Formats: sequence, C-alpha cells, structure tokens
Amino acid sequence: MNQLQLFLPCAAGVEGFLADEVHRLTGLAGDDLLTGRGGVMLRASWRDAMRLNLHSRLAQRVLVQLSHTPYRSENDLYEAASAVAWEIWFTTKESFKVEVTAQHSPLKSLNFAGLKIKDAVADRFRNKRGERPNVDTQWPDIRIYAHLTTDTATLYIDTSGEPLFKRGWREDKGEAPLKETLAAAMIAASGWDAATPLYDPCCGSGTIAIEAAQVACNIAPGQLRSFAFEKMLPYQAHVWKALWEEARAQQRPASAPVFGSDVAFRMVDFATRNAGRAGVADTVQLRGGDALQRMPPSEEPGVMLVNPPYGERIETAGVAGRSQGGRERAETEDGGDFFNQLAAHWKKNYPGWTAWILTPDLKLPSRMRLKESRRVPMWNGPIECRLFRFDMVKGSARAKDASPGS
Repeated sequence: MNQLQLFLPCAAGVEGFLADEVHRLTGLAGDDLLTGRGGVMLRASWRDAMRLNLHSRLAQRVLVQLSHTPYRSENDLYEAASAVAWEIWFTTKESFKVEVTAQHSPLKSLNFAGLKIKDAVADRFRNKRGERPNVDTQWPDIRIYAHLTTDTATLYIDTSGEPLFKRGWREDKGEAPLKETLAAAMIAASGWDAATPLYDPCCGSGTIAIEAAQVACNIAPGQLRSFAFEKMLPYQAHVWKALWEEARAQQRPASAPVFGSDVAFRMVDFATRNAGRAGVADTVQLRGGDALQRMPPSEEPGVMLVNPPYGERIETAGVAGRSQGGRERAETEDGGDFFNQLAAHWKKNYPGWTAWILTPDLKLPSRMRLKESRRVPMWNGPIECRLFRFDMVKGSARAKDASPGS
C-alpha cells in the first residue's frame, strides 16, 4: 500500500491549483505528480490517500486506480474487473456500487457496462470467499468507478465515500449553493494568503467566507466527516487517529479577518449557523445588507470574492432575473443593471481592494465598465465560467495598465 496510483478528480479549470495543493500536502513532484484533464494523478501511499481526504479543499474524491486495460466489448470489462483483487480492499460484509463514466465509448449502454463489472466483482468474491457482497445503489459502503474512453477502461476504488465538497458543516443552504470545493478554488486562484481581509458581499449561506475562515484558522476541511476508507481492509485506526489529531493540533487563531454579508437576512442566519458548525463562528463576521450599499468592512484594503447573482442564484441575491438574449441578467428593483451599479459602488468606496467575480457572462467586464487584470477559466458544475480579477482604482473606470491573463 506504499505505491498506489491515485487519481483526484476536480472541477475543470482547477487542475493546476489542485496539483499545487497536493504538492504542498505530500511533497510529491515530477513524474510522481501529473496534471491531467479533470484532475491530477500521483504515485503515493495509503497514508497519503487518507491525508488527502482529510486536507484537500479542491479534490472531489480520492480514487485508487486498480486497473487500466484496452477493451472493445462488455465482456472485456468483465475480464478486466475479474482480474482485480477486490478481496484485499473489502469483504462480503460491505455493500458496493459500480458507477460508469465515458468519453466517446463505442458501447451502446453504460448501464449494461456497469452491470457486467458488478457481476465480475460479485463472481470473484463468490469464487474466492464462497459468498458475494450485496449491491446498494443508495448508500454503498464501497464505490467502484469505471471510466471508459474510445478504447481503454480504467477501474478505481473510491476512498472518500461522499464527495469531498460535503465537509459536514453546511446543513443550512439556499437555492443553487456554491460547492465548497469551488469556493476553495476561487480562494486558491485569487492567491489570497490569509494575511489580509477577505470579504464576500453576496455570501448566501456563507460558503466562500466559511472556507476562507477555515483557511485562516488552518482547519482541515475533512475534520468533521467520515470516509469510505474507514470501512476498507487496509484501514488502521491508529494511523488515521494520528493524522486526525495532528491536523487538530495545527489549528490556530485566525491569521486574517473574514467578512460576509447578504441582502437576505434569512441567508445570513443560515451562514451564521453554518459558521458555528464549521468551527469559525468567532472568525467570520456576517452581516445583512445590500451589496450596492455596504461599505468596506475593514480599514485595510483586502480581497473580495464574489459568486454573484445569475440564473438560479438571482432570486436568493434579492434582485430580479430578466432574460435577455437567452441569458438571465441581474437587475435591481428599479430596473438598473446590478453589476454596473456594483462597479460604480466599488470604484467609489473600495479603492485598493481587489475583487474577484465568478460568472458565466464573458462580457461582464464591459458591462461593469472595468478592465480585468486576469481571467481564470473555471466550471461551476455544467456552467462554463470565468473568474475575473478587477483592481479597484478610485474614480477610474478602467485600469489602463491592466491586461487580461489567459
């Protein structure tokens, strides 16, 4: 278990930030840590797999690759799955589930492909142990993933269980909430070093602010939850306990203030309760108030991170959605453009601040009459977005010396 092939999937656009995070957590580099499409691949130990589950803010799961073979038919998938020593990972007491994803697979039915893999796993256990584990499609103990390309099949076992964005603290949430992993990706992309103030003026249920507060306090994101590896045969309770207690001991008082506000007081209540569960009630300062009116929460300039109202998020941000050209716009109650007014408010009252906005609207800078100094491609689930950086200069509509990044 000291030389495993791991794959950590993440949101598109986040791969480079995840590779940096994995390097920081494990020290791996070079051929032992490769950045791919939709995730990073690494050669690491079982202990590293547990550590990454506990500490990674950006990965969606920690998967162990167990097979990588060519295939042409469902029978090839059966043979590949039959050759994997599943019995060294779990027993017949644990339930399991097989999920299949594909890119340009020639197979007609992914459900049938999954059925063949499931049969192979069950048949191997019956041949080796005389009985087979049960299948549970709702709450399995063990998740097996198969990814199919045009001619190769890769089999993984999932050490995480529930996806890693489920930190264990967000019980109160509004419509279309931002996933914790994407909030963490926004923080990573901004380069925020937890040494200056951070503020989310459209905080909703508090995801960005709470993630930032945990970063400032060095709280491991997986501290409150359990993982699938705890039900696997390689699991050693004393090793996991040592990792968990080490993470707990590394917590510290906040290194920078974190602020959040929202026009909907109901959402501020949600954020307050979530912050309490996340262990940062004394770190993050949450207030009600319209983003178009809130003044800077600190005398020292800092970083604003915003996942502003668009599409489903418009209603929860307290503004109305109007469809224009097939795209929903955020408008204020008097019919004005929310983002144009927000930019004017920032230019007047937030000199020295850096604002990062995640949006699917590629024309947002021109609508805000601001020139972005950087744009980072990032996907919010199925929605292609850009994370725009704006450097606030008082009274200036455009920063003349700024140029868009890649």
